[in-house]
Amino acid sequence: MHHVAIMKKEWGLLEKIISGEKTIESRWYKNKSAPWGKIEKGDTVYFKNSGEPVSIRAEVKKIISFSDLAPKQVKDILIKYGRPDGINKNDINKFYKLFKDKRYCLLIFLKNPAKIKHFEINKKGFGAMAAWITLENIARIKING
Repeated sequence: MHHVAIMKKEWGLLEKIISGEKTIESRWYKNKSAPWGKIEKGDTVYFKNSGEPVSIRAEVKKIISFSDLAPKQVKDILIKYGRPDGINKNDINKFYKLFKDKRYCLLIFLKNPAKIKHFEINKKGFGAMAAWITLENIARIKING
């Protein structure tokens, strides 16, 4: 499967993926949503900042999922996996405040990140606010490149 992860540009995470500082992509949810149950080892994740073209690709090395989280478990996950998720130690509390009420967490371990030729995507049918898209082949939504 192919996936497109849409990132918040202000968090500066694409640079951390390419540099190898960020080796985990985490997704936090109140309710299970994509890519929950749809992502597996060996899948390809394409990354883009919101409002920008896709520019990075990585392979999925492994997945860890957490369900029925309580705030203490959220904090424990952030402490244990925050650094490889690209979160500075000083920012753990900031992210805890964002995620403390989430009930589900996916940790997507990445390998072989690479810059790729930029291309735009057509998100029609996936929801304008979709932050993650899962599909069989990226060519289905690729506009150029």
